Amino acid sequence: MAQHSTHPGGASHVRRRALLGTAVLAVLVALAGLAAYLTRDGRSPSYAPAPPPSSPTASSSPTAPADPHARSHALPVPPKTHDPIKYGKAAAAALWSYDTRAYSQPELRKALRGWLTKESKYADPASVDKVVPSPVLWKKMAANGQFAAAKVNEGHFPHAFTQALQADPGAITEAYVYAVTVSGKQSIAWKGSPAGGAESRSTTLAVQCRPDHPCALVGVMPSVAP
Repeated sequence: MAQHSTHPGGASHVRRRALLGTAVLAVLVALAGLAAYLTRDGRSPSYAPAPPPSSPTASSSPTAPADPHARSHALPVPPKTHDPIKYGKAAAAALWSYDTRAYSQPELRKALRGWLTKESKYADPASVDKVVPSPVLWKKMAANGQFAAAKVNEGHFPHAFTQALQADPGAITEAYVYAVTVSGKQSIAWKGSPAGGAESRSTTLAVQCRPDHPCALVGVMPSVAP
């Protein structure tokens, strides 16, 4: 039996998610086909707390992470660009990175929300919040001084997106929302760890780039589009 949310913001959240889907998927899949767009091979960032420094698993990975003694300090700041792929790559790097030694969970969450478009009818903050560790998990990670660094390998427009634009170039001119798929690696380290783990990451982002305004993030798509 379907259940209805009693949370006062539940309805608005559902509407916002629907608007995001309308703005992006209308371009991505209406002309190319839903099955061609949505795939299930995407992986979200890993936020598992680091094991204690004495644990054998702390050095089990052959891939060395970024310098455990380095501190990023700075929170992620969006670039000023009109190139959706360049912006998407920067956004993915920001979403895959964190440093529990340098700032708090609310500070990171606020910073990432600052990447979102100011057009509330398209912005999907909930999809961005999902990639930030919860306060409880952040506390556990901070106890180990855990942080993650991202290396972006490439970014591109998904095949279904380019097909849709070729079929109807004018479809994008209402919202100017582009789909950008980014791939790379996320390296995790923590205090006392001689080596950490590095895992492949990929994500598809919705990026808004109006001709008269720098790009901004719309949201993180639920699946990765090839």
